[in-house]
Amino acid sequence: MGFFDWLNEEEKTQKEKEVRKVDRVTDTEFANESAHLDLREEELDIDKRRVETGDVTLHKDIIEEEQTVNVPVAHDQVVVERRAVDREPTDERITNEETVHIPVTAEQIDVDKHTVVTGEVSAHKRSVEETRQVRDVLHKEVADVETHGNADVINEDR
Repeated sequence: MGFFDWLNEEEKTQKEKEVRKVDRVTDTEFANESAHLDLREEELDIDKRRVETGDVTLHKDIIEEEQTVNVPVAHDQVVVERRAVDREPTDERITNEETVHIPVTAEQIDVDKHTVVTGEVSAHKRSVEETRQVRDVLHKEVADVETHGNADVINEDR
């Protein structure tokens, strides 16, 4: 036996030891006629919960706005006209007691205020649905059938 033959034999022996170690570690069920193996896989459990993300407050503010309105108003004017007349004779005497009274009027503006409803603001909530992607890694057991030698295996899926 040469050096290289000895080295190859040493490698084979080392591999056999590793295979034996692996065989001892795995759970192996020996059965004469039948056996079964449960296969499992993970599924996602997704729960949702409501959290407060903010709020909306409705309130009124009072603002002041100056408004100018043109209002037509009327007032009386007294027009005094003088004219010359032909000197006609009269029977009336001159007295100090003759007075003519002419009332003069004017429109005055009274400003008052009243309140009217000009609009309405309302608010309500509505639920809006959207879709979000969730990613995670799931594990699944699958059956691996190995044959050694001249084993006749028929795979049937149920």
